[in-house]
Amino acid sequence: MSARLNFYGAAPKAMETMMKLSQEANASLEHSLVELVKLRASQINGCAFCIKMHTTDALKAGENVDRLFLLDAWRESHLYTDRERAALAWTEALTLLSETNAPDDVYAAMKEQFSDEEQVKLTLLIGVINTWNRFAVGFRSVHA
Repeated sequence: MSARLNFYGAAPKAMETMMKLSQEANASLEHSLVELVKLRASQINGCAFCIKMHTTDALKAGENVDRLFLLDAWRESHLYTDRERAALAWTEALTLLSETNAPDDVYAAMKEQFSDEEQVKLTLLIGVINTWNRFAVGFRSVHA
């Protein structure tokens, strides 16, 4: 596979704006949760570039290898907190929005774990990683 387009070079101002938004989203919640959300959305979207990046980032930050291996099956694992489970369910619901329509029960579970401000920040984080996935998959970014 080869890259289709260097989107940073093609639209540097737009990508600078995207980077600023990404920085805000990344600083919004605890680092371990941020990495799990980004990795889970990237798994759903089939973004190899982002999966590689966020797995590497999570490991460097001290994330447990088993939690990364089991992320795709988080519902069946006891390794995730209730807060992480709520965030992962919300991530899946919004990443697969056309299929899920953001169900009320998933929102209610997320609302139990996150303040109003955190709900907005989590939703921003999910939106941002989904946009990055679309850049990387759409333009065929190649991981190292």
